[in-house]
Amino acid sequence: MKAARIVKPKEPLEVQDLETPKPKGSQVLVKVLASGVCHSDIHLWDGGYQGPGGQFLKTTDRGVKYPVTPGHEVAGRIEALTEEAESLFAKGDRVLVYPWVGEGTCPACRIGEENLCDKPRSLGIYTDGGYSDLLVIPSYRYLVKLEEDLDINEAATLSCSALTAYNAVKNASLRPDDNVVVVGAGGLGLMAIQLAKAVTGAKVIAMDLDEEKLKTAETNGHADVVINSKKEDPKKKVMELTDNKGADAVIDFVNASKTVEVDMQILRRRAKVILVGLFGGELKLSLVTMPTRAYSLIGSYTGSLSDLIELVSLARRKVIKPVISDRFKLDQTTEALSKLKDGKVMGRAVINP
Repeated sequence: MKAARIVKPKEPLEVQDLETPKPKGSQVLVKVLASGVCHSDIHLWDGGYQGPGGQFLKTTDRGVKYPVTPGHEVAGRIEALTEEAESLFAKGDRVLVYPWVGEGTCPACRIGEENLCDKPRSLGIYTDGGYSDLLVIPSYRYLVKLEEDLDINEAATLSCSALTAYNAVKNASLRPDDNVVVVGAGGLGLMAIQLAKAVTGAKVIAMDLDEEKLKTAETNGHADVVINSKKEDPKKKVMELTDNKGADAVIDFVNASKTVEVDMQILRRRAKVILVGLFGGELKLSLVTMPTRAYSLIGSYTGSLSDLIELVSLARRKVIKPVISDRFKLDQTTEALSKLKDGKVMGRAVINP
């Protein structure tokens, strides 16, 4: 089997020949047809991300070991399986992989929230992932069967970008006619806009610095209003749009010091700020306003397996449609990560091994 691997942070990925694994126990071997390219893969490639006070938080300090094969948004067909898995799946089945594998015994895992496991074993981060033509899955219970008519590239992105957006929208607790500001109109932001519109009925205000991304937010995400925060004052504009009350929620897919500073200025009472992005930095808070205005500041990280099953149903019924803008081969993974890092991917990019 072939896999594109990060041998050392910041260096080009290497396509290597590896021994093809044989599934045992409850494991399943999946032929990878599509693997999404995610911002988390960039942090893995960079070797870390920006923390408080400009501190660089190393991935190795979080348990990541190099070399590693990235890719946690994986869809494909079952290549081989054991007798234990044959009661639910068969060779050739189209499947989507739930990558947020936990160690199984912590309080989060025991209630089905493996994405919040104390000692995660996530595919494509702590173990090898989908930038490969074959991938062994730890257990068939991490697979969701896909209908033949669901586009395989779109399906792959459901397991992280769409799942992360879905969980963020859920955490915002939006009601019909609420005003929600979505900061960052990239792949995750576009999906959050679609979900907020389709599932909650809220009024969606998309905010970004890139005019082309904002146009896509209107046409593909169906945002009600867009704000280019490089060309106009975002605080003034949001207040105008909300009768000077402020937004009921802000979902921030950038989560940088500057964006969150703006987030805190455009809130109405009782509002929620959902922090999703991993750009990093730090924030100074006016502590007295937190209780007096009853703000909620919530960190949001991917979603559960049951959330993913719900998402697959939404995609199958055409309620949501991921925007796939770029496709790459296995030997183009460095190019794919570079393009995403430079902000040149308008929707989502996928690797087709």
